[in-house]
Amino acid sequence: MSRIGKLPISIPSGVTVSVKNNTVTVKGPKGELSQYVNPDITVDVKEGHVEVTRKSDDITHRSLHGLYRALVNNMVVGVSEGYRKELELVGVGYRVSSQGQVLEFALGYTHNIFLQLPKEIKIETKSERNQNPLVILESCDKQLIGQVCAKIRTFRMPEPYKGKGVKFVGEEIRRKAGKSAAAK
Repeated sequence: MSRIGKLPISIPSGVTVSVKNNTVTVKGPKGELSQYVNPDITVDVKEGHVEVTRKSDDITHRSLHGLYRALVNNMVVGVSEGYRKELELVGVGYRVSSQGQVLEFALGYTHNIFLQLPKEIKIETKSERNQNPLVILESCDKQLIGQVCAKIRTFRMPEPYKGKGVKFVGEEIRRKAGKSAAAK
C-alpha cells in the first residue's frame, strides 16, 4: 500500500469536496479547484475526511494512488490556506515592476521582459533601497504558481560564480571558485 496514498485527507472547516464523473472539485474561502481523476482510482468523501483507494496492486495503479492523493491534498490546502512564493532578483540594475497582471523585468538585457500572469495569481513587488527587488506571488493553485515561478526563473537563472539571477528567497546557490592565478 502506498504510504502517501493510504493517508486520509482531513477537510478543514469552510471547505467542501465533491466528486462527480471522476472529477474532484474543492471549494473554499480562497477559491475553487477541480482535478480529473483516473477511473481506476476511487475518491470517497466521508465525514470530515477524503480517502483515495485503488482497484489493484498493479504498478500503474500504485503510482497513480499516491499521485492523486497528493493532488487532492494540495487542492484542499490551496483553497483553505493558499500558497505563497517569493522570488528575489540578485544583480546590479535588476528591477521589477507590476501594472495589473503584467510584470516588467529589467534583467540586464537590451530590452525589458514583460510577462502576463493568469488572473488566479495575486502579484506584489517590493523594491527597497539597498535590498534586492522581490516578487511575491500568491495563489490557491500550487501547480500554477510553481509553473509561473519556473517561467520567471528562466529569464535569468542564478549563476554559480557571482550568484546573480532570479532565485527563491532563502535558496542557497552553490558557488564555484573562479579562475586562480597561474603560478610560474
